[in-house]
Amino acid sequence: MKKALLIVAAAVAGLFAPGVAHAETPPGCASAYQLGPTAYVKMGGQTAASVKQFAGCGKNWSYVFVWADWAAKHDLFHVTTAVETTSDGKDHGKVFGRLDQREVWSSPTNTTGRCTRALGVVSLGEDGWSAYTNRDC
Repeated sequence: MKKALLIVAAAVAGLFAPGVAHAETPPGCASAYQLGPTAYVKMGGQTAASVKQFAGCGKNWSYVFVWADWAAKHDLFHVTTAVETTSDGKDHGKVFGRLDQREVWSSPTNTTGRCTRALGVVSLGEDGWSAYTNRDC
């Protein structure tokens, strides 16, 4: 009984931990899975956002999640995300988020079978910081 209470307490605490990204699923593809490790957009030593790449349903997506603790200290930011093919450096499915939008998915891309990586950009005014996931081939 004590062990069960500890597990429940740990799960609840995890829901309220600052900056933790929760499970994601690309719109329209519940069977999608993450490709490779998460990348992080850093600004002045602080993590601003997580960047991930997903595959499934014959498509690829990129995803950016702005961390709550960073967003609480900054307003008027924009997020951009895309799937980049590393053979030609072109961005596919690029989406520019709305002002202060914390979660942004790229459009689904027809890039499966190609070397790709996810791009995430967080911009404040004219300054922007970016991160790429590892290349997935």
